[in-house]
Amino acid sequence: MTIEATDPQLAAYPALSAYLAQQSQQAGQPGQFEEAPPTYPTYPAHPAPPVQPAQPMHPVQPAAPDPDPDPDPVPAQPRPERSGPTREVFAERAPQTAAETGAATGAGADAGTGAVRVPALRIRPRVMRRGIVAGAGAVSLLWGSQAEPSARLDALFAGAAHLSGLLAGYGILVMLLLMARVPAVEHGVGADRLARWHSLGGRYVLGLVGAHGVLALCGYAAYTGTDVLRATAQLLGYGGIVAAAFGTLALGAAGVSSVRVARARISQETWRAVHFLTYLGAALAFAHQLVGPDVSGSPLTVWAWAMLHATVAVLIVWYRGVVPVRQALRHGLRVVEVRDESPDVVSVVMRGTGLDALRAEPGQFLRWRFVQRRLWHTSLPFSLSAPVRDDTVRITVKALGVHSRRMRRLRPGTRVLATGPFGAMTAHRRTRRKVLLLAGGVGITPMRVLFEALPAAPGDLTLLYRASNAAQLVLRDELEAIAVARGAALHYLLGPSDAAFDPLAPQALRDLVPELAEHDVYLCGPGPMAAAATASLVKAGVPQQHIHSEQFSF
Repeated sequence: MTIEATDPQLAAYPALSAYLAQQSQQAGQPGQFEEAPPTYPTYPAHPAPPVQPAQPMHPVQPAAPDPDPDPDPVPAQPRPERSGPTREVFAERAPQTAAETGAATGAGADAGTGAVRVPALRIRPRVMRRGIVAGAGAVSLLWGSQAEPSARLDALFAGAAHLSGLLAGYGILVMLLLMARVPAVEHGVGADRLARWHSLGGRYVLGLVGAHGVLALCGYAAYTGTDVLRATAQLLGYGGIVAAAFGTLALGAAGVSSVRVARARISQETWRAVHFLTYLGAALAFAHQLVGPDVSGSPLTVWAWAMLHATVAVLIVWYRGVVPVRQALRHGLRVVEVRDESPDVVSVVMRGTGLDALRAEPGQFLRWRFVQRRLWHTSLPFSLSAPVRDDTVRITVKALGVHSRRMRRLRPGTRVLATGPFGAMTAHRRTRRKVLLLAGGVGITPMRVLFEALPAAPGDLTLLYRASNAAQLVLRDELEAIAVARGAALHYLLGPSDAAFDPLAPQALRDLVPELAEHDVYLCGPGPMAAAATASLVKAGVPQQHIHSEQFSF
């Protein structure tokens, strides 16, 4: 029995129509990995009933899966439409194959060789935090080993200036490393968490830089017995101090441009250009530190400090420069089709060569640069909205800004430079058998891929899709087809955000998802919705460490 992909939009994209149009087939011999997409038992197509306007939601209990499923199950019928803002699709699903498990977790086999891929290295957030703190402790020990106890005022100022300067130099290296796009860090920590750490850490670094300058000036003034103005003029006569002053100005400009008020008033291109001053500030700070007493006092210290800077510089050049160019030359991505999904949402389908080498996992995103007028100079982070198959990728974009609105005007044949993948909202975070996917708005794009690819038995996978009305549901036909094929639960939570009834309230979530506290939750949506949903999930009994989310607004 077969579901026919009669919708021309579905048939136009092989990632979904491949398994909808096929007869029930085996993905491979049991226990083997293959690059072919996973196959599902197929069912006769049924037209989706219309979604009713939002009403106060009634508790919905998902049907329990058959403990002994028939190897040739009876076609599942959609449930009758309820009067609430939810809809549920349930069906049986055949046992998952090893090929499917490998596709969902990032493991698999190289095409044509059968060799099992080694899972990518991931540095966990806790390990990363401990490493950063340990590095700061080592820098403090370096300062303490060279400090000479003294109660003189100028010595106290000088000691504090040296410590703040060393910590500021170390902090600059950490900030650069966080944004170097190292795969082990990106895939383990997550791009959104790295961006938050970078933003918070940048404030501390600028504070340390400012404290270093003020303390050094006060110490010099106390040592020479002059006022602050004369001390400033005398210090600017030293080349190393001048370099440090320009470095401070460069770092300060990058910091000011990232303040929320300033960020809202400047374009993304201007912000990126100003942020490049960080590299200049880091280089000038390094030159200043090499002539300072704390680093230059020992050849071993000079070598270690130089190696730290050289390592970070190599990582930045490699992963932000060499790797993107190599990927562009290797894959040759070009736009195949731009498809309207709704009045303000479009899908961009791209095709290239050797895209399996990207090893993009469900839930991840890439940074896309479209070589077309008014778009080529900007790298845009968009998650995949369908698995990579047949050397074809797809992203689905909502017109939220100037650049995303221009995506609708992309022409077939436009060259695309893709860097990545990035993000940690993948199957490797999963720790429990049951999984809840919670999406809001265009946040459905990574959830749609996880909905298809996450290994799960019938009844163990649920998708909640929050939208203001039925017209804003994106990729609806695909979601319903996947739900039927996999035996998963699909609920649409419709209604305005200011409505009296909140479908994301703790009790409403518990009614929709039995044993909610026993689920891993993957969450993606607008910031306010994600924050409210996280608070509700915690109140409903889901441990914070089992809520996995990623924001792409950075």
